[in-house]
Amino acid sequence: MELFDALMAGFATAATPINLLWALLGCALGTAVGVLPGIGPAVAVAMLLPITAKVEITASMIFFAGIYYGAMYGGSTTSILLNTPGETASMVTAMEGNKMAKSGRAGAALATSAIGSFVAGTIATVIVTLFAPTVADFAVKLGPPEYFMLMVLAFTTVSAVLGQSSLRGMTALFLGLALGCVGMDQISGSARYTADRMELLDGIDIVLVAVGLFAVAEVLYAALFEGKVEESQNKLTRVHMTARDWKRSWPAWIRGTIIGTPFGCIPAGGTEIPTFLSYATEKKLAKGENKEEFGKQGAIEGVAGPEAANNATVTAALIPLLTLGIPTSNTTAVLLGAFQNYGINPGPQLFTSSAALVWALIASLYIGNVMLLVLNLPMVGMWVRLLKVPRPQLYAGILIFATVGAYGMRQSTFDLFLLYGIGLLGVLMRRFDFPTAPVVVGMILGPLAEAQMRNAVAIGEGSFAIFLQRPMSLTLIIIVLSVLIVPRALKHWAERRMALHGGNAPA
Repeated sequence: MELFDALMAGFATAATPINLLWALLGCALGTAVGVLPGIGPAVAVAMLLPITAKVEITASMIFFAGIYYGAMYGGSTTSILLNTPGETASMVTAMEGNKMAKSGRAGAALATSAIGSFVAGTIATVIVTLFAPTVADFAVKLGPPEYFMLMVLAFTTVSAVLGQSSLRGMTALFLGLALGCVGMDQISGSARYTADRMELLDGIDIVLVAVGLFAVAEVLYAALFEGKVEESQNKLTRVHMTARDWKRSWPAWIRGTIIGTPFGCIPAGGTEIPTFLSYATEKKLAKGENKEEFGKQGAIEGVAGPEAANNATVTAALIPLLTLGIPTSNTTAVLLGAFQNYGINPGPQLFTSSAALVWALIASLYIGNVMLLVLNLPMVGMWVRLLKVPRPQLYAGILIFATVGAYGMRQSTFDLFLLYGIGLLGVLMRRFDFPTAPVVVGMILGPLAEAQMRNAVAIGEGSFAIFLQRPMSLTLIIIVLSVLIVPRALKHWAERRMALHGGNAPA
């Protein structure tokens, strides 16, 4: 009953005219961001982070959440019509969706994508509503040793799962940890790594880092390394599904939701694994003429399942973000920065210290899903017209917006030099396949981890053995080691088996 009352209070806050307007604006902008190839939600949220200095916290978090899940809806449009995923999460949708478009069924592909996203997003939101408070209630009982190990788990998972190489992920993390050390020491108050610059005494602003690494780096990388891309667009047909399409889609939506939700709940990172799993499942379960459509004229299950898995994962990812402060994607890492900009640290205490904000945010997910269904089905033609915006003008607008936003925070030219320096660093990281999210996570959680580690060692009277003496802390150490060791052991075992089979193969 308390849960229901808290949710109703959240709806009362989220349903005020101003918050509904922010939700609608976020959903519309998120859909546009998803539609435009090459611009993901992380770039959009990072670019708009400076508004946190002016807008009330509940309104801005509802706005950012709208961009976050709106982009997942919009990403399917370019995947289906252009075979160009607006987000990596839509890569699998392109495999069957684009083939459906080429065979004259673009409308059915877009419809199953939008409705599947709504179904999966709504079910995953119910799961967030039911289980996030339980996770928070359990986590709030933890002490400094457990908090520190939770942050180590966040560092490990984000570094290990985002990007192609764990070594590159760890390098990016340590860069973020180093940036987080700039400024005044939390306990002694002495200046650290400031190079005698007064502007650095308060540390490097997370907004500058996020905007530089995502928005500015995206534009500079496109200008330096991406040539002109000629895109051919498939004809948009009427957005509707036949009775046969409905019959084939709804089981795929449910299966996709079941596959995607657990991947969002655990800090495993990314939507690529659940979407590929969903696609493989649908292809395996298909029979007869339905199976024949896969890879040829396009199977609707191959769009419905992965899109549902994608949205279920994205929504459920709010559980580790809100309850443990662990981001599992680039966008949630930037959202973590938005929270911190208001002086709020997502984690076990959030459901007690900022209950009104959290429940308004959860309520806005229900409202946003309905808004997105309305925005994506009848208005898909308008979103398709966005694809005609020339890339140079689009990127120039992003650069101007990011520059004005960064300068507007403190009216400091030093901040602009810092912004573009970080942007160039982001270009190098992207060029050499270093993930950027661990930098943001390291910057935000690094100082908090340092404080918790000092507190834990103080509890242990100067001994680090305190981390091994407490059951929950020891369990988290085992989980961290598992994340680091098990994938490598499995990979080594698979390679060894392959080598053995290869060696025994007949000549």
